[in-house]
Amino acid sequence: MAEEGAVIACHTEADWRQQLQLANESNKLAVIDFTASWCGPCRVIAPFFVELAKRFTDVIFLKVDIDELKVVAQEWAIEAMPTFIFLKKGTILDKMVGARKDDLPKKIQEYMAK
Repeated sequence: MAEEGAVIACHTEADWRQQLQLANESNKLAVIDFTASWCGPCRVIAPFFVELAKRFTDVIFLKVDIDELKVVAQEWAIEAMPTFIFLKKGTILDKMVGARKDDLPKKIQEYMAK
């Protein structure tokens, strides 16, 4: 289990499935960042995503590199990076494409309350 306020990077499918299961079993909001090392906007938003993880300590922050976990990216129909998926108890609440610094914290606050 990761420390509070950390972004959990999933490097294997097993890792991903375990983190997803933990997130689904918790009552917490999970925010998944689908990213790629070659993606400029992804690199720009990454430190901000870490800041958000420190700020919203009862939200689970997961990070998936689409090149590392191609199968997962396909399963989730990821077509552009970065894509953020907001998930609670296994249900997708929302999907946001793009490094939109203003919208990310607003959506986290909105879905935490649900």
